Amino acid sequence: VLRSLGIPTRVITNFNSAHDTNINLSIDKYIDISGKTLNLTEDSVWNFHVWNESWFIRRDLGSFYDGWQVLDATPQERSKGIYQCGPASTRAIKEGDVNLDYDSSFLFAAVNADYVTWIHYSNKRRERIYSDTRMIGKFISTKAVGTNSRVDVTANYKYPEVKEISFKISYSQYKNSLMDDRKILVTAV
Repeated sequence: VLRSLGIPTRVITNFNSAHDTNINLSIDKYIDISGKTLNLTEDSVWNFHVWNESWFIRRDLGSFYDGWQVLDATPQERSKGIYQCGPASTRAIKEGDVNLDYDSSFLFAAVNADYVTWIHYSNKRRERIYSDTRMIGKFISTKAVGTNSRVDVTANYKYPEVKEISFKISYSQYKNSLMDDRKILVTAV
């Protein structure tokens, strides 16, 4: 419908798509002390989920949020009392502006949530035993114009995952070599 009105629109596929029902930006899995999964949450990770993006100017949010906006025609959760999702700015999703209207927190979680496993001892005691910050939001894609090729648009939704670096020398040797060369080490966290 939006294309027929002249609004640029495309289909987006998100692999390992988080469904964060309580909007806490993590997908929580609970197990008992024997390792049996407990059904204490409705959070889940879907193999993939598909939504649309359309190109809008956002006078309501400010020009920083102009551009591609997420619209999900198959929302699974209520938003402001009805089943709807979007239009959420991909810029807001990438920047983590989860307090904006139009379901930006739900969509941020869909591509960026942490996957956390907890041992549930009792109603008052639980312990985090595993956390994966890289599992969610993989190969976010659309179809290329005029071909059947895949275009990776992950960078529109999230910053690159931080990779661990293994050093073959000690950290102090590395630090000293930087001082010797008078280089500045900038570390992004």
